[in-house]
Amino acid sequence: MSLSALIAALLLEQLKPLSKYLYGWLPGYVDHFQHHFNSGEYHHGRTAWWLAVLPVVAGGVLVFQGLHYLHPIFAWAFNVVVLYLSMGFRQFSRGFTEIQQALRMAHLDEARKLLSALRGRASDELNAEEVARVTIETSLIAALHHLFGVVVWFVLFSLLGLGGAAGAVLYCLGLAMGMHWQDELNAEDSGEARFDGFARKMRYRLEWLPIRLTSATFAIVGNFEDTVYCWRSQAASWPDSELGILLASAAGASGVRLGSPIRQDGALLDRPELGVGNKSGDAALFCASRLVWRSSVVMLVVLFMLTLAGLLG
Repeated sequence: MSLSALIAALLLEQLKPLSKYLYGWLPGYVDHFQHHFNSGEYHHGRTAWWLAVLPVVAGGVLVFQGLHYLHPIFAWAFNVVVLYLSMGFRQFSRGFTEIQQALRMAHLDEARKLLSALRGRASDELNAEEVARVTIETSLIAALHHLFGVVVWFVLFSLLGLGGAAGAVLYCLGLAMGMHWQDELNAEDSGEARFDGFARKMRYRLEWLPIRLTSATFAIVGNFEDTVYCWRSQAASWPDSELGILLASAAGASGVRLGSPIRQDGALLDRPELGVGNKSGDAALFCASRLVWRSSVVMLVVLFMLTLAGLLG
């Protein structure tokens, strides 16, 4: 049931991508708890996090079990709808494809505009090679947040018999609070930083397994030795070492180079180099795209094997 629900949601998202997936509706929800609980204390942030997450996740489990009691097809449909609303990766993959086409046709200004829309910040100072690198980095992180992370937590909750929908919602909520509270609050204010500290800690915990499973999948479908080398020797140098694992592994697996200094807001932004390959520009975009889709297929195959084992057992 989990495999068929996942395939159905992926097909729906490819055929009819949502302009407002679940992440689009979450800021208002998490803002409510920030507004009512933020007094600059860590334990208030912890209380707000649990009050925001527990009722929704518990409700998802109860709805799934109630629908399953009525008929398994209702529970299956519930999983499909929640997955469909949770992923939203098609919005990013479409932008990735448009940038790739613009670079192939040497339309650098158009590629810059598309990248600015994709990442949410100006990219006018980047050259063609830098546009390709930043596009790959942005898309890989989007693939984690809107595809691989959702799938991992969906499968975990399914294996526990809690209904995969609740796992997908847990990941989306935890990610939204870890990112949105951190973005909205003034990081220089120690009191505000204490409030969002628990949300950032829980985001780290929710991403720990998806990042490593995704990176391991990159190693399986790509260059295994280079993936392991980049993971071990380069990931820690990235400003966010957890995302560094994802980016370094992808760079090693696909034979591209990521990172490196770029011009940003009139200054040179120093970034470590990731990867050991020599592919750049449009070729690098093509290799990164193939890596993501091959990894998606491998995850589906693994889920099929788990489903088959459960049926035979």
